Amino acid sequence: MAINLQKGQRENINAPKFTVGLGWDINNTSTGAAFDLDASIFLLGEDKKLVSDNHFIFYNNLESPDKSVIHTGDNLTGEGSGDDEQIKIDLTKIDSAIQEITVVVTIHDADARKQNFGQVRNSFIRIFNTDTNEEILKYELDEDFSIETAVEFGRIYNRNGEWKFEAVGAGQREGLDKFVSIYQK
Repeated sequence: MAINLQKGQRENINAPKFTVGLGWDINNTSTGAAFDLDASIFLLGEDKKLVSDNHFIFYNNLESPDKSVIHTGDNLTGEGSGDDEQIKIDLTKIDSAIQEITVVVTIHDADARKQNFGQVRNSFIRIFNTDTNEEILKYELDEDFSIETAVEFGRIYNRNGEWKFEAVGAGQREGLDKFVSIYQK
């Protein structure tokens, strides 16, 4: 049975292969322009910086150099139920230099389209065992991000050889570029 987390809570993952599923719905009172939310992954070393530029996983770079992290592709609309985007992670293949995996969701062209996370509802991140499809944990964002265009949903980190998930739920207004500037060496 999955554990439902609150902001700031942490939980062991206890699965060598798991999938990160991200989902959201768009409020009917949107701007009229299509919403394109994008999941991105930052694979960080002990210094909390990208191991290399190739360790930034997003719609234009779908897999890590060691193939331990694979983004299944960009969903341009978010329509339908369930996960809108997924990232598959295989800890048996992960480079030992990677100590943290940060999961970020941004709104593509948010400024030009006058969009923000206040127009998005039912946002969640969930982690499930890739082999059994058993849901391990879920974190539903219930904050009102009325001006934010990017949200760090959570982070997966290695602590003493165990991989854990922390529900972060931190938003900001500067979009994906801000996260890139934070994590790039």
